[in-house]
Amino acid sequence: MIFCKRIKSPCFGAEPNIFTNPEEIANRMNSPLTYKQSGVNIDAGNDLVKKIAPTAKATTRPGVIGGVGGFGGLFDLKAAGFTDPILVSGTDGVGTKLKIAIETDILSTIGIDLVAMCANDILAQGALPLFFLDYLATENLDPERAAVIISGIAEGCKEAECALLGGETAEMPGFYPNKHFDLAGFCVGAVERDGLLPAQDIKSGDRLIGIASSGFHSNGYSLARRILEREGLGYDAACPWDSSLTVGEATLIPTKIYVKTLKPLLADRKIKAFIHITGGGMTENLPRVTPDHFGFHIDLNALPLPPCFEFMRQAGRLETEELLRVFNAGVGGAVIVRPEETDDVLTTLQNKGETAFLLGSVIEGRGVTYEGELQPR
Repeated sequence: MIFCKRIKSPCFGAEPNIFTNPEEIANRMNSPLTYKQSGVNIDAGNDLVKKIAPTAKATTRPGVIGGVGGFGGLFDLKAAGFTDPILVSGTDGVGTKLKIAIETDILSTIGIDLVAMCANDILAQGALPLFFLDYLATENLDPERAAVIISGIAEGCKEAECALLGGETAEMPGFYPNKHFDLAGFCVGAVERDGLLPAQDIKSGDRLIGIASSGFHSNGYSLARRILEREGLGYDAACPWDSSLTVGEATLIPTKIYVKTLKPLLADRKIKAFIHITGGGMTENLPRVTPDHFGFHIDLNALPLPPCFEFMRQAGRLETEELLRVFNAGVGGAVIVRPEETDDVLTTLQNKGETAFLLGSVIEGRGVTYEGELQPR
């Protein structure tokens, strides 16, 4: 009996479709295979390491021992200047913002988002980032594309003043669709024991200062993408809230990193808490830093709504409650300060180039109470 079989497999060298017989099939099944034929290119991985080594080296800081390439990254806390440190760690990804980066092939800034989501989180404990590690998983490794992604991570590390100490690039054939990839990060920072946040003396009457976001940051994208789809707006379309950009460019503006902004305030013990406004918005994130018997009163009239969020509100017919729980609404972070230091902290933030504004105050009670109406900026 003659068997008819179409052969199209990387294990067989991706040869053209042919007809063959059982003996030929047996010979092929018994022939030596290589990892590359299975879809993993070790040489491409080595090529990537060579490409990113200078990029990683450029992020070095006091405390780093050695560099990229070992089985683990080494860091000396004493050399970094700490005397009684507490380590703080954080890990995160960038959510479905990654899907937009993949579909537009705009890959240079998504790494900044990755660092920001981790670095801003550990800032909420009063910690300054020390080092960062990334995890990049893809179907087939393209060293050029991967180098662009990791260059963005390095850029984020420079902004966060932390070292890109290592990472993992996983080539996983058969796991991801073509050109798709996943990205995750892990950040470690440190804070002197007496500088740990949130402070224990938060009380009613303390002021809440908002620090502006750069846009959506890395949260709410599942809803934003749904609204854009319903409006028939592709990522190459003109952006309805910023005509100088495409929709893809506008939605990929990277998350702000607040390390350099907050560093002097942390050193001078000027803030009682920093809240990173991520998934859950102000409604869910603000109460994370106060005891159960304290909450917040927010004056929405003090928060001019940026155009990107106003567009989402109108196009998605979003209730205010929903908008404030999904998006940052223009507030990427917030700090709690003593009433008498409010003006000084506002001035410091503004001198650092931030748009900062008095947002509300700490009150007795639980949760977040909103007053006023969101107004378009």
